Amino acid sequence: MSRPLLITDCDEVLLHMVSHFGAWLGEAHEIDFTPDGADFSRAMRRRADGEYLSRTEMWPLLGGFFDTEMHRQTLVPHAREALAEISDYADIVVLTNLEDHRQPHRVAQLRGFGIDFRVVTNQGGKGTPVRALLDEYAPSAAAFVDDLAHHHQSVADEAPEVWRIHMIAEPSLAPAVPPAPAAHVRIDDWSDAKDWIAEKLAPAPLVR
Repeated sequence: MSRPLLITDCDEVLLHMVSHFGAWLGEAHEIDFTPDGADFSRAMRRRADGEYLSRTEMWPLLGGFFDTEMHRQTLVPHAREALAEISDYADIVVLTNLEDHRQPHRVAQLRGFGIDFRVVTNQGGKGTPVRALLDEYAPSAAAFVDDLAHHHQSVADEAPEVWRIHMIAEPSLAPAVPPAPAAHVRIDDWSDAKDWIAEKLAPAPLVR
């Protein structure tokens, strides 16, 4: 029987991003960043005129952060230790929504934090790449961790057999975001999430 499979997002799940993105916007672009939940469409405001940035202005700034500022990102508490424990009994893939040319940078970034697993980049909904990973690995069971509700819906549509954990590890965001309707559970801390994942995926109780 194939090993179980954990598919996990990166930003706000393994690494903090929005807090560092906001600091960079203020320092480099004179933009105040005040996210209210997961929708950033009303989160960026120019200091010069108080106007909100449009979505067409927002996306290049996000890209610019990942081009030059990934070194700012910090590790989510307990993430590295939880993944190390899960890797004892399951394969792990990091599925991150970045443009493909940034994949090597994300690999190097995570390795710098002691997280050394396969990294798959994606654009758009995550249901299709999750389905492809299931076809490739043929796992005995699988779990998916992500901070965005629409990705949970996408996975529920394309791969309903996957256990889905909604996690927002950024304290400034989590209270304002309700649990994703398409997720099985909302858990914002890896100390608790690893136990839930083991209950669903581990082939037998772990002996240490």
